[in-house]
Amino acid sequence: MSDPICVISGAGPGTGAAMARRFAAGGYRVMLLARNAARLSQLAADIPRSQAFACDVTDAQQVAQTAKRILDEIGTPKVLIHNAVGGTFGTFQEIDPQALERNFQVNVMGLLSLARQFSPAMQSAGNGAIIATGNTSAYRGKANFAGFAPTKAAQRILAESMARDLGPKGIHVAYVVIDAVINVPWTQERFNKDGSKPEDFFIQPRSIAEEVWHVAHQDRNAWSFNVEVRPYAEQW
Repeated sequence: MSDPICVISGAGPGTGAAMARRFAAGGYRVMLLARNAARLSQLAADIPRSQAFACDVTDAQQVAQTAKRILDEIGTPKVLIHNAVGGTFGTFQEIDPQALERNFQVNVMGLLSLARQFSPAMQSAGNGAIIATGNTSAYRGKANFAGFAPTKAAQRILAESMARDLGPKGIHVAYVVIDAVINVPWTQERFNKDGSKPEDFFIQPRSIAEEVWHVAHQDRNAWSFNVEVRPYAEQW
């Protein structure tokens, strides 16, 4: 089969699903990775041209086994998107240090494991894109983000190191910063209980997916690394 392949970690019902639908609509076969096998299978059933792979990205052995299945049975991905995220909120005195370590495993080590498994095949193919979805915590450490911001900052720097290494080898690595509240049910409940905010006050998962699609298909003479998206009303 000659259709291109996209691998997405953290394939949940919000941004992950929107990206899966966008790439499937663009002719890709989409490999969905997440821990929750039941929810993942339902998502794959709802999205054409997709397959589910239960995988905890904090477990390097699971990542290696999943990557081998995809490479052996399906083929080399043209696009790899690390969308899995671990977050804990509170000041440095309030957070559980083990939670910070867990978030580091998801956000940083997950990206490292996935890239180490898939990038050699991409290099052999001579092309590909690796994209990590991030947020403004990658640039600043607010008081209540002590359990999250350090891991996103490390994730961005890891991605930058990868970009400098892999770019000359034909692999585009990019970091997409989502400076916004994403429009999903729990954020509406938390930030818009009275319904006073318009829909486009929040960033829509489909809009994030469209930008990720664009970055993944940039011409190699004009690759972006740091990409930021935010709604018109977002203060920054």
